[in-house]
Amino acid sequence: MTTTGTEIPGPAGLPLLGSMFDLKNDSLGTFLKAQREHGDVVRITAGPPGVRATVYGVFSAEGVQQVLATDSANFRKDNNFYQELRESFGNGLLTSQDEDYLRQRRLVQPLFTKRRVDGYADAVAAEVAKLVADWADAEDATVDVLDEMTELALRAVARILFGTDVDTAVEIVERSFPVINDYVLRRGFSPLNVPRDWPTPGNRRAAAAHEELYAVCDRIIAERRASGRRGDDLLSLLAEAESAEDRSFDPGELREQVLVFLLAGHETTATSLGFALHLLARHPEERKRAHEEVDRVLAGRVPTAADLDGLPYLTRVLKEAMRLFPAAPAIGRRAVAATEIGGHTIPAGADVIVAPWVTHRHPRHWPDAERFDPDRFTPEAEAERPRYAWFPFGGGPRACIGQHFSMLESVIALAMLLQAYDLDAIDTEVPLATGITLQALGTARVRLRAR
Repeated sequence: MTTTGTEIPGPAGLPLLGSMFDLKNDSLGTFLKAQREHGDVVRITAGPPGVRATVYGVFSAEGVQQVLATDSANFRKDNNFYQELRESFGNGLLTSQDEDYLRQRRLVQPLFTKRRVDGYADAVAAEVAKLVADWADAEDATVDVLDEMTELALRAVARILFGTDVDTAVEIVERSFPVINDYVLRRGFSPLNVPRDWPTPGNRRAAAAHEELYAVCDRIIAERRASGRRGDDLLSLLAEAESAEDRSFDPGELREQVLVFLLAGHETTATSLGFALHLLARHPEERKRAHEEVDRVLAGRVPTAADLDGLPYLTRVLKEAMRLFPAAPAIGRRAVAATEIGGHTIPAGADVIVAPWVTHRHPRHWPDAERFDPDRFTPEAEAERPRYAWFPFGGGPRACIGQHFSMLESVIALAMLLQAYDLDAIDTEVPLATGITLQALGTARVRLRAR
């Protein structure tokens, strides 16, 4: 029997406001509780009558596969959140759709082949080496690994994008991104928004941050094109990307791709790497195994792309960190056609959420799900699970184009930091919230001991 619309089960919430306060205070916990109590397809309402929103959560691995892959044409990036992202970051790979997306993907895909991405290993290692040296002077031998990995990932992606034009870009991105992220988040989940051109304090702050961010990207692009200099940095390759069918990127499109790569290329990797370090700092046995693998394989030398296959335990540590702390903990779509999932029909026009945070804890695939256990990702264990039981990089035709780069950067950084330091956790729990990506509301401090 198939159920539709209002017959799909879900939390009742408050009589007039539904689950509004639950979602506002702890959206990830609300989704997790809804799955535990109501099943793999749930209906959640929030807000007072007149502006009430309804969202459908799809939490089974099989349901996620339908939304992101097999029935992906029925689930589009047409919701308010993606519209706000487009307004702020342009119509790049993250937000574009239909022919725009296919054209951009065809132009960009050759820049993300394994061979091309492996060529960025030296640039990543150079930034990690600088961080290793900086940590030697850390006050009280203490660092917040989430803050430190955000800085590292931003510097690494800026170096790969811009070549030598790193410091100015990093400074402006660090200042502008938090303002824009908060603005997108607030407007993306609000039922009513004033127009962006009204001179409210929030609009003016966001406009100033946009202007500064756009200006630095436009300046670097213009200087690069005027100089005629060719390089191996991603900006040069993007500027040269061209085909008879798809033409090339015009200056506005080029800026939009750069902004998306800056956003998606640093926050997601920073989250995975920061939590991997924090988890190792909290688990001495797993940390010992990671140290032993690094020492045995590298024997003190700087890792290269060729070493990734020889560091399987570090890779498993990162995958387990991405399971427990997925950088994109919830992914939204809008249904454009009624679709049956798990015996329920999601109606056309519905807002739909698939949530790595929930599916990565699904008891059918992850026993004792809150326990840190990298051996969940041995080849044998992975082969026994459905494809979409773990999907930190999304999936289907919109899967993250940079996932190999993220893993390359993360394994190299983790290996070099573990070569140099042992880590002991000071903060054992990190309060979290969800923004554009997973956000830490507290510190993730560790004490460093030089090895």
